[in-house]
Amino acid sequence: MKIIRPLTPLRQRMLEDMQIRNYSPHTIDGYLRYVAQFAKHFHTSPDRLSPEHIRTYQLHLLHTHVSESVFIQTVCALRFFYETTLGRPWMADYIPYPKKPKTLPVILSRDEVKALLLAPRHLKHRAILATLYATGVRVSELCHLQGTDIDSHRMVVRIRQGKGQRDRFVMLSPDLLPLLRRYWKLYQLQSWLFPGYRVTEPITRMGVAHICHQAGRMAKLTKPIYPHLLRHYTAILFMPSREMWYINKSFLFRVLYCA
Repeated sequence: MKIIRPLTPLRQRMLEDMQIRNYSPHTIDGYLRYVAQFAKHFHTSPDRLSPEHIRTYQLHLLHTHVSESVFIQTVCALRFFYETTLGRPWMADYIPYPKKPKTLPVILSRDEVKALLLAPRHLKHRAILATLYATGVRVSELCHLQGTDIDSHRMVVRIRQGKGQRDRFVMLSPDLLPLLRRYWKLYQLQSWLFPGYRVTEPITRMGVAHICHQAGRMAKLTKPIYPHLLRHYTAILFMPSREMWYINKSFLFRVLYCA
């Protein structure tokens, strides 16, 4: 992802503050954009805006019905800007996080998963959906997989610099491996496991989202289909028992006993 070079010294400093802390390009781009939108709303440089302006802007976001994700990311961006870039830690008290509702994720039935995986006509699309389902990787992690990340001897997939800039391994399903081998050979790939329009670049997150949405329509599913949906399914069914304590107990109770 390309980051547009900021034009003002303030944006430049905020960019450098995030680069020093090794924030991902996606996070940097988002934080700069949300702070710029905040300043644009008042037609004033953000370092001149007061806590009352922040409160007014948060109410504006609520009244315009922005998504919960956009609201939270805006809060994170403003807190970073005022706490770190401007050195005003006391401003964080005036930029509260919204209380996050506890909701159950959408889960596909076995029949729905089967219909979804079999719906795509293109082998590449089927391989993408199968990889999301079998490994539980995040969409950004899927986009940056390379052929060398598939370790068929140890039956693991290496995830490079995933969320939090961490490397990790996930299990490689014996059913997924033959599909990936057939796909790799047919498309004669060299580097990226799932290249984009140009073979020298990886597929984008939007591209994967479009494939998921299209497959859902072809499978005639009524539920909204998006990449993270298959991660929800994997987390429920395949999370090792040792890690089950990390799941909220009430959530587990509802899944296991209230279905």
